[in-house]
Amino acid sequence: MTDVHSPDIRSKNMRAIRSKDTVPELLIRRALHASGLRYSLHRKNLPGTPDLVFRQYHSVVFIHGCFWHGHRGCRYFKLPQSRPEFWRQKISKNTANDAAAVAALVRTGWRVAVVWECALKQKKPDEMKELVGRIHNWITSADETCPAEFSAVSNPNTDKPWPSSTRR
Repeated sequence: MTDVHSPDIRSKNMRAIRSKDTVPELLIRRALHASGLRYSLHRKNLPGTPDLVFRQYHSVVFIHGCFWHGHRGCRYFKLPQSRPEFWRQKISKNTANDAAAVAALVRTGWRVAVVWECALKQKKPDEMKELVGRIHNWITSADETCPAEFSAVSNPNTDKPWPSSTRR
């Protein structure tokens, strides 16, 4: 299948996709801030540059787009038909980088949560409030489950288990 856009238009569209301050990230940031939590943004001195860093709780939160981070089993992740090998390699590299960052954070004692874009899409206000409450509770708890994952997919990435660790 050929692209419906010219290369110049496609390039312009791809350049407009943000890596910071995305709509899902802003939704979570605003809701967690409103719930009383304070955090740092995009700490470059931590592996993977987490979206939100809660130093007081020694916890970090990544907010992943389902497409860019290869969320298996998610209806929002579909490999493009144009240049499939390029996209397969690109997304595989992203998921490998994500796994390495999570493992490095866990090794150094950080608690890690991943919030997937699909967990936020088309949520009613009460569903969004419940999700933010679950994230808030995880951040403020002494929950040793590391990392936590918030997703609309019932069993994401089943063939790639997260590294397990205890909080230091």
